[in-house]
Amino acid sequence: RKEKKQKIKEKKPKKGTNQKGKESKGEIEEQDTRQKTQKRKSREEGEEKKSKKPKKEEKEKKEETGNKWKWWEEEKKEDGVKWTQLEHRGPYFVPLYEPLPDDVQFYYDGQPLKLSLATEEIATFYAKMLDHEYTTKEIFQNNFFNDWRKEMTSEEQNIIKELEKCDFREIHKYFVDKNEARKALSKEEKQKLKEEADKIQEEYGYCILDGHREKIGNFKTEPPGLFRGRGDHPKMGMLKKRIMPEDVVINCSKDSKIPEPPEGHKWKEVRFDNTVTWLASWTENIQNSLKYIMLNPSSKLKGEKDWQKYEVARRLKGVVHKIRAQYQADWKSKEMQKRQRAVALYFIDKLALRAGNEKEEGETADTVGCCSLRVEHIKLHPGLDGLKHVVEFDFLGKDSIRYYNKVSVEKPVFKNLQLFMKNKDPADDLFDRLNTNILNKHLQKLMDGLTAKVFRTYNASITLQEQLKALTNSEGNVAEKLLSYNRANRAVAILCNHQRSTPKTFEKSMQILQAKIDAKKNQVEEAQQELKKAEDEFEETKDAKAKANVEKKKKLLMRLEEQLAKLNVQATDKEENKQIALGTSKLNYLDPRISIAWCKKFGVPIEKIYNKTQREKFAWAIDMTDEDFEF
Repeated sequence: RKEKKQKIKEKKPKKGTNQKGKESKGEIEEQDTRQKTQKRKSREEGEEKKSKKPKKEEKEKKEETGNKWKWWEEEKKEDGVKWTQLEHRGPYFVPLYEPLPDDVQFYYDGQPLKLSLATEEIATFYAKMLDHEYTTKEIFQNNFFNDWRKEMTSEEQNIIKELEKCDFREIHKYFVDKNEARKALSKEEKQKLKEEADKIQEEYGYCILDGHREKIGNFKTEPPGLFRGRGDHPKMGMLKKRIMPEDVVINCSKDSKIPEPPEGHKWKEVRFDNTVTWLASWTENIQNSLKYIMLNPSSKLKGEKDWQKYEVARRLKGVVHKIRAQYQADWKSKEMQKRQRAVALYFIDKLALRAGNEKEEGETADTVGCCSLRVEHIKLHPGLDGLKHVVEFDFLGKDSIRYYNKVSVEKPVFKNLQLFMKNKDPADDLFDRLNTNILNKHLQKLMDGLTAKVFRTYNASITLQEQLKALTNSEGNVAEKLLSYNRANRAVAILCNHQRSTPKTFEKSMQILQAKIDAKKNQVEEAQQELKKAEDEFEETKDAKAKANVEKKKKLLMRLEEQLAKLNVQATDKEENKQIALGTSKLNYLDPRISIAWCKKFGVPIEKIYNKTQREKFAWAIDMTDEDFEF
């Protein structure tokens, strides 16, 4: 607008302006009209942009509710039968290795060395990870080098004898540059790549299950690479081999079109087993464990499994008091196995510990659960921090996540633990007469379908429900209610020991949030001063215009204070969550109907708790739950 004015000033006086260069009345009116039209257009465009967003949300909601197969309204199949028809294309295999360009070289002992194709591919796995902490770990380096040498030609084995003399930096730089180039692609090029990925998704990412088109979860085989593992896994750095069609077992229905293997290959086996839910499987070479291609979490088979899991946990609610009375009585049993079983069950119930499975020596990381605890994993304190009979736990649980906790226990539990530890070495089993099979067989007698995991689901869900009742203020705004929800969820995550390391971006995002809070505080202070001025002016004049101005300033201050409160809530929530992983319990241990009923009761949009993917996963719960649901 300033430029326009400048141009107007520079123009020579035209017909209709006086000698001083003033514009005629007609021109002024014309300019006013143009400016008003421009303002109206800008306003309309702004409103149009605003209105586009809800339309997108409406479209998403329609997609979620429309055309959705409401399998939960159908009659259940006979026990054991998962489907009657299953047809799919089989897995999508990762593309074969593309050799490095001639100008990208590997160096050994300062000299360039041309590697064979198989050796070069494995070298790229290590090169890509050069800037990662893994490649600094000795166990990772040793495992990689041992596996790499096995794949080398005899000539390469004679030359490459020390990892320290290997220089992967040029290869590393090539992949970093390639990654940056991918990020810098134009919008059109990115769209082209997306279309190619969508085409693969369309072809391999869906199956026909009982006449309905269902989405497959992980339809691609895992690419070859170096095994990472969690924590200090003894196998980290080992070579994860490429999955070939000859490794894959296909599962489909007899009357379906059996998927074709890639040209020149054949499947390991084709099965027609309708008692399982997987579409394809293979054995991975690191831990010899089975890997599966399964349906998406939003599918009928996954949804049914979830629903059943929470219904079993709800049934436990009816008998849990009886079970607790029995294991408390067994603390005094004359049989040592019963005593050990009773104490282990107390820990599984009270602390939501995992049962823990038996493993072969040296096969996996040294992780334990309740039944596999060793004497070295606990310390007994008759008194500690003003509490009696304290047990101090310190061990690595699932995924090598440390479990550290000090818990005051019942006196008979404490006495039994002293007895179990008597005359044992630190490496001896705490529960030497117990394993998960014995425990689960006992639980099955107490209630049909009961396992140690059901206790975890039950205690997580019941804790969420109780915490939500205690923490939710019905008078609070949505942000305050969400903080209550996250605090209730956090109580569950702490119970289940769902930890995470503080995100790398945490400090930076907190600084950005703090800057927003500081800026908002300044706005609030300015608004307070503006209100004070307006009130003083009204005191002097007592006219209607001044009164209207006071109301206007009050509303502005109120709005800014609400925004500041919302930002402060966000900061509190972020700080409290930095080392707690809320997602694991929310998706795997908490009956979604508790959260949905809470949303409906307190007017919180379900989208604030579950994103689109999660809403698809829990469509059965959203459809069937009202605000009065009780777990």
